[in-house]
Formats: sequence, C-alpha cells, structure tokens
Amino acid sequence: MNAPARQWSGDETLLSHAHAHQERYLADLAALVAVDSGSHSADGVDRVADLVGARLALLGFDVERVPLPPAHGHRVGDALVGRRQGRLAVADGGRRILLAAHMDTVFDDGAAAERPFTVEGSLAHGPGVSDDKGGLVAGLAAVEILNRAGREDYAELVFLATPDEEIGSPVSRPLTRRAAEGAHYALALECARENGDLVIARKGVADFRIAVTGRAAHAGIEPERGANAALAAAHLVVAVQALNGHWDGVTVNVGVVRAGSRFNIVCPAAELLVEVRSATDDGMREAVAALRAIAARPAVPGTGAEVEELDSCPPMEDTDASRRMLGRARDIGARLGLAFGAAATGGVGDANTIAGCGVPTLDGLGPVGGADHTPEEWLDTASVPGRVALLAELIADLGDSRGD
Repeated sequence: MNAPARQWSGDETLLSHAHAHQERYLADLAALVAVDSGSHSADGVDRVADLVGARLALLGFDVERVPLPPAHGHRVGDALVGRRQGRLAVADGGRRILLAAHMDTVFDDGAAAERPFTVEGSLAHGPGVSDDKGGLVAGLAAVEILNRAGREDYAELVFLATPDEEIGSPVSRPLTRRAAEGAHYALALECARENGDLVIARKGVADFRIAVTGRAAHAGIEPERGANAALAAAHLVVAVQALNGHWDGVTVNVGVVRAGSRFNIVCPAAELLVEVRSATDDGMREAVAALRAIAARPAVPGTGAEVEELDSCPPMEDTDASRRMLGRARDIGARLGLAFGAAATGGVGDANTIAGCGVPTLDGLGPVGGADHTPEEWLDTASVPGRVALLAELIADLGDSRGD
C-alpha cells in the first residue's frame, strides 16, 4: 500500500516559485544548448560542467569535479558530484536523495550553431534541449526553489552529472555507483515521456562477441579438409535470433556478422556481435545461459565458438519500492494539477546503474520532451513550472521520513 504523500501547505508556494523561475530556467537552458557537448567533445562537456558546477556551488553544494579516463580511445569530459547537507539527520528521519543527469549529447560539433536554441510557441528546440539539458536544468531549478521556500528537511542531496551517458557511461559507471552509496532514493532527470509519463523501468543490456573458429582449405581442390566458420556463424545467427519470444521482456539481436577474406578459401574464422536486453535480472541470466549453450554446440563439424562478454548494464526493474515512489509522485502531481502514468522503456541510462545498486529509482522527472537524438528534438516549455514543482515537492517528500 502506498504511503500517502504528506499534505504541505507549501505546494502552491513551490509552484509559484517555479513559475517565477521560468525566465531563469529558459536562460540557463539556452546557455547549455549553445555548447556543443557530444560525448566525444570533451572540451564542450567541460564547458557545461563549468556552468553547472558554478550553479551548484551557488546553491550551497560542495562540488567535486572528477576527471575520467578515456572512453574507446577518446577523451571525455569531467564528471560532477555535488553534495548539499540538509537540516534533518538520518537518525532523525532524514533521507539522502540522489539526483542524476548527464551533460553529453549525441550530436557532433557544429550542431549548436546549425540549430541554435529557439522557442516557437511553447516548444523549445536545439541539440540536447530535452536529452538531457532540459532535465539537468530542471534539477538545478528544483533545488533553487526548495532553498527559496526553506524546504531543507532532508539529510543530503547528491547531484550527479555525468559526461558519457550517451555512449553507455563506460567510464563514469564506477563513479555513479559510488555516488549511489548510502542513497535512500534516486530521482533521474531524463525528461518525461511525450505523454507526460514518468519512467518506472528500463531494460538492462549486455553485449557479447562470439568468435567462431574453423579450418582453412582450398575451396576448389580440397574443400573437404576445411571447416567453414561462416556456415557455422550462419547457423548461430538463426539459433540466437530464435531466442526472441522465449522470455517476457527479453530481446536478442545479432547486430554484426563478419566472416572470411577470399572467395577461394574455406572460411577459417567468423565473428558475431550480439546484444541481449532484459527487463529483469532473471531474464538476463536465462537468456545469456541459453546464448552460451547455443555457442557450445556448433552445427558444423570441426568448428568451435567462444562467447566473450564485452559490456553489461543491469536493468532498472519495476519494483514495489519504485511503485511506492511513483504513487507519491502521482499524489503530488494531482495536487499540482498534473496527471501521468508510468512507462517502461528498452533504452538504458544512468538510472540502470543506480537501480542496480539497490537504490529505489524513478526516472523521467524532467519536463516533457521528445524526438530525442534527432534534429527535431523538442521540449515543452509550458510543462516546465509544473514539472519543476513536482520534482521539488518529491525531493522534499522523500527526504523527510518522519510522516511515513
């Protein structure tokens, strides 16, 4: 049973603060969108970190700027971890809240000049306006209006801003795990779905390389002495793809197949790159076990296959704890005049890593936006005050457990 969100007389105050903050929100968003900060544009990400870090410091956070190692041979920008102490100790019922957003985009350098920040009607456009600069600025705005309202009854706010989420967070993931340590709740600041829904679940993902070995032979003179790795790989593709539909919430995809080098040689080696996505840890374990079992039984005599896990990220599961968070968010939303549901998505984000640490997590707490990763990306500026007030009230509600 969901614990009812406490009735605060300050709901309208927070909403009025959010409306008053709208001009500042749009100015901050325009400043961030004007910076090219693709995942491999380290200098641009660092400029975003300069702006965000300065704002966090003004909001009373102790800010740690964390240099990270290269990702896939490319330098990435720095990460930020800001910590702000509240006035309610954990022993007295205060809770630690982790706010998580990312500073990188999927766009190349030059996109900010080609498609500068614009507002047409209520829709803002520009690279990263929704994913995730709109959510990043919403987090800053929510903390600011909480400060203005004197709503600091929490133990600690931890604000995490990562530089490599759009490429799977290959180097920031350990930092995210450290930031999640001791957190009671996590609120991820990706923007809400196009229909306003929050995100209750994200599939986990694991990437694999299957190396198939065969035996070379002259294809014209003595093909019988060979063992065709390409043929074995073809059988593997069919068998692996056939795993789809065996488990609810699990998808398997052979994304890349490579084999052979010449027409007249029986193919001695092949390679498959395979992705597995699952809504649950159990589904992931079963699918991966099945994948390994298939590879252990090659269909072509004389061939073999080895499975190597390249990377993995756990699912953000739909749990009782996250459902209780959603219930509290919907109660607050109703008081603010907002109605929304819960969405599950196959996309992976930093919320996956946080949830994988055992922290109850809710995502999609930025404003309403859509068309992510495309030139048409948009953010509904009319949704900003309500969503910022929702986020701020949810932080305050979760941060104080005395009424639970």
